[in-house]
Amino acid sequence: MTDIASLKRMERPAPPSGLSNALVFGWRAVLKFRHVPEQLFDLVMTPIMFTLLFTFVFGGALAGSPDDYLQFFLPGILVQTVVFNAVYSGMGLSTDFQKGLFDRFRTLPVWSLAPFAGLMVGDILRHLIAGMIILAIGLMLGYRPEAGILGVAGAFVLLLGIGFGVGWIFLVLGLLVRTPTTVMTLGFTFLFPVTFASNIMVDPATMPDWLRAFVEVNPVSLMTTAMRGLMAGTVTAAEIGRALIAPVALTVLLAPLTLILYRRK
Repeated sequence: MTDIASLKRMERPAPPSGLSNALVFGWRAVLKFRHVPEQLFDLVMTPIMFTLLFTFVFGGALAGSPDDYLQFFLPGILVQTVVFNAVYSGMGLSTDFQKGLFDRFRTLPVWSLAPFAGLMVGDILRHLIAGMIILAIGLMLGYRPEAGILGVAGAFVLLLGIGFGVGWIFLVLGLLVRTPTTVMTLGFTFLFPVTFASNIMVDPATMPDWLRAFVEVNPVSLMTTAMRGLMAGTVTAAEIGRALIAPVALTVLLAPLTLILYRRK
């Protein structure tokens, strides 16, 4: 017979920590790839198409040969991939609110910000997965990072920082805009001119003076320059600092606003 008295004296298990809650909800974001694999397809197909198209169709005209152009282009396409993927952060948040999932999450005995923090953890994992796939494609095509493994590791740390900072823009949109489709439309309307008017695909030296002046201070160009330097082993501290200006500024300005909007939603 069970000793009832001893059962009454047992201490209640400690509640899971906020970090544990966030990781569980982050794993939920990863599981979406298993149940909705077309999301992963959308995530990587566009950058793969850009890589193949620009390398083999335009590479000879832009850099003399596809191999030389790939060395120039691949770090930039990694930046573009993460920046474009950040749009899906806002779309996912808008979708969850539209379906009422966050209302259900708030009824659970967990840290109130755990679903939101988990979404951000999932975003970082998504950026990492997409970046590794693009790098693998580049290596198969002949890309060779001169800085080796350490340079690639440093570049990916910077890449995740870029994704984290830029993601705040679209999280705010996801909280303000009613539908995921509108978030995507507004996001890419903003991103296309910023990414294409940068040094990702073309050396600014070939551009008109008025456009070159914008490209050289474009945050996407600064990020791409630092990525190229890290993977080539020629980066300077100033280049890394300039690349981080926009992500840090966006985090400082938009993170508090995002949390306010999230609590009011």
